[in-house]
Amino acid sequence: MAEGDYPDLAFVDIETTGSHFDRDRITEIGIKTLSNDRTYVWERLINPQTFIPQNIQRLTGITPAMVRHQPNFEEIARELMQELDGKIFIAHNARFDYGFIKASFKRLGIEFKPKVLCTVKLSRLLFPEQSRHNLDTIIQTHQLEVSARHRALGDADLLFQFWQVCEAKFGRERLNKAISQLLGNPSLPPNIDKELIDSIPDAPGCYIFYGENKVPLYIGKSISLRNRVMSHFQGALTQRKEMKLSMQIRDIDWIETSGELSALLLESRLIKERMPSMNVKLRRSKDLCGWSLIQDEGGLLVPKLVSHQQLTPGLQDNLYGLFYSKREAHQYLKAVAKKYQLCEALLGLEKRIEGKSCFGYQVKQCAGACIGLTPLTTHNLQLTTALEFFKVQVWPYAGPIAIKDGDEMIVMDKWCYLGTAINHDELYELAESGEAEFDLDIYKIVKKALSGPYKKQIIPINIESAISE
Repeated sequence: MAEGDYPDLAFVDIETTGSHFDRDRITEIGIKTLSNDRTYVWERLINPQTFIPQNIQRLTGITPAMVRHQPNFEEIARELMQELDGKIFIAHNARFDYGFIKASFKRLGIEFKPKVLCTVKLSRLLFPEQSRHNLDTIIQTHQLEVSARHRALGDADLLFQFWQVCEAKFGRERLNKAISQLLGNPSLPPNIDKELIDSIPDAPGCYIFYGENKVPLYIGKSISLRNRVMSHFQGALTQRKEMKLSMQIRDIDWIETSGELSALLLESRLIKERMPSMNVKLRRSKDLCGWSLIQDEGGLLVPKLVSHQQLTPGLQDNLYGLFYSKREAHQYLKAVAKKYQLCEALLGLEKRIEGKSCFGYQVKQCAGACIGLTPLTTHNLQLTTALEFFKVQVWPYAGPIAIKDGDEMIVMDKWCYLGTAINHDELYELAESGEAEFDLDIYKIVKKALSGPYKKQIIPINIESAISE
């Protein structure tokens, strides 16, 4: 190959009956090949020998009637292998297209191991200023000409057009460097097989690193499992902690979820259950406590510690914290007192002697509310202002809710996780299942989610109407 020439490139796109390699099947393959500055096309409709869901038919326009008399994958496998042989396999979100084709060959006992280049990664590498790199964004950003969106050859042609845009902007030499950079062999732990890495999906979920004797080392979560796992091994080259982890890994397992919120909740549960040695330990909520503010006869607001037995998080309006222990709660209140020059005697943190100043006033850490130099109303206002940031939010819904997360629904009530449902029967069953244990980590995760990306994914659950039906 002369300097400046490309290796043979195959721009590939497929249409399928769904998103699971094992369960779903390919309905169409389109390939646009670039070889010696000439282009060739290859496309086939394929009989998946299984049902094509209505939503997939609407998206692709491929109906059962169109594929009924078409060959199945086994009948076109040899021709497809010849078409892709020796070429760099280029696709958008390449793990999807490559994964389906590899799984289809594997069912026939055929090994398929091309060099794979993902145009999402290429776009991120060459256009880092873009916030998104999905195909629709690339079409709009680079004004690509759409001929048949969501048909295999039409989308393969869009990838070829994107390649041409990159060549016009950066030149062939830069693109060849990009190919080398993106195809470079990743550094893997010495005891981990590349086949295992290849089988990790680019999907949301949790991953578990195991050491000797299947002992959990580390549990993490990501919206893209494979990329996140690989980032640990890239970091092992420069970060001591990642290097230590990489050297101890003997196996990797993962659990897919429907979305990011499900992955966060699962990670919290798995870390508590399995106690991996290299995670920051998450604590159970059995000794939780919090502060409430009680007004005494003189109008002073006095913090009162609410123990685990009296806690009803999500229902108590006058609750601040929460804390894993009484010691932690007192440390927090002392820190607040010091920061806002509040009186520790009035807060109940030291013995109060009427008419005498507290110790904090003597060392200039109290503004003097204990001896009347600061009005009690001012002290009360400063205290409530300081605690407001840590106020436990009352459950803002009339009853249980479902949070849409991908294909599943996370069922919550009073900040407690009741379970995950995949249909409305399961949803109502979980909602009626009764009280669940309050977990501080789940409270923080869900509170943040509902005030951010998931606030429009909330589905109220009316149990009474479900029962009457």
